[in-house]
Amino acid sequence: MANDVGSAGAVVIAVLTYRRPGDISLALPRLAAQAMTLVGGDRPPATVLVIDNDPAASAQAAVWDIAGTLGPGLVRYAHEPRPGIAAARNRALAEAGAAALLVFIDDDEVPSEHWLAQLVELQHRTGAAAVVGPVISEYEHEPDPWIQAGRFFRRRRLATGTPLTVAATNNLLLDLRQIRALGLTFDERFGLSGGSDTLFTRQLVQRGGSMLWCDEAVVVDRVPASRLTRGWVLRRALRSGNSAARVNLELAAAAAPRLAARASSLAAGSLRLIGGAARLGAGLLTGSTAHQARGLRTAARGLGMASAAFGYVYSEYRRK
Repeated sequence: MANDVGSAGAVVIAVLTYRRPGDISLALPRLAAQAMTLVGGDRPPATVLVIDNDPAASAQAAVWDIAGTLGPGLVRYAHEPRPGIAAARNRALAEAGAAALLVFIDDDEVPSEHWLAQLVELQHRTGAAAVVGPVISEYEHEPDPWIQAGRFFRRRRLATGTPLTVAATNNLLLDLRQIRALGLTFDERFGLSGGSDTLFTRQLVQRGGSMLWCDEAVVVDRVPASRLTRGWVLRRALRSGNSAARVNLELAAAAAPRLAARASSLAAGSLRLIGGAARLGAGLLTGSTAHQARGLRTAARGLGMASAAFGYVYSEYRRK
C-alpha cells in the first residue's frame, strides 16, 4: 500500500524491473548500500522500492531472498501487472507515499560510490524539482567498429547545475512535493512505445519546475550483447525520433499548434532522412565507416519523426 512508506522527508530509490531477476539480484545490494549512506546525522532515511512489471511477478522471489539478507525495512516490493513502463513509473509515484524524494534508476545500472548522496545534496542546496545524473555505458563485449563510429551509446555530460528541459528516468531524482503541486504523472499511452519520461520532464519544465544536472552522480549502464547489433541501435534511433515527435504533438494541445507540430515533425524528420541518406552515400563512396553509421542513425531518427506526423507509433516495448 502507498501509505505504508515511512515518514515524510524520506528518500525512496525506485528500481523498475521486467523479467530480469538476475539483474535485480545484482542491483539490490548496491542500492541498499546507497540507501544506508543517507542514514545518520541530519540526513533522511532511504529505502529501496522494487516495482515488478511482470504480470507473473517473476522478480518477487529474488527480491525477498535478497531483502532478507539486507535488514528489515530497507527493501520494499510492489507488483504492477499492468503492462508498460509508464504504469510502473506511476506505481512508484503512488508507493512513495509521504516520502520527500523519489529517485529512479534502471535495474541494469551500477551507481557510483556517492551517487545518491550527490543527487540529494544538489536538490537540497538548490530546491530543484528534479536532478539528473549522467549514464556511462559499459559493454558485455566490445562493440564492433561500425557501432563505435556511429556513437550510438554516447551520452551528454554537462557542468553541475546546468538547467535542463528534458531527461530520462534512468538517473533521475524528483522532489515529490513539487511533482504533486505541478500535477504530474506519467502518460500511460506511452507505456509500450517509450517517451513517457520525455513527456513528463518536458511538462515539469513547461509548468515552471526546475531541473538541474549533477555531473558527479554517475551510473554505469551494463549493455548486453543483444543490444550491440546494428539492427538494435537503428531501431532505438527510430524509436527515439518517433517518441520525441509524439511528445511534441502531445504538448501542442490545441488544434492549430498541433497541426503546426505535425508539420514541423514531418519537415524535420524528412530533412534528417534526406541528410542521413546523403551522409550514408558519402560514406559508401569514401569508405568512411563513421559517415555510414552516423548517416544511418540520422536517417533512422528522421524516419521515426516523419512517421509520427502520420500517427505511426513504434512500440519498442510491446509484449507478445
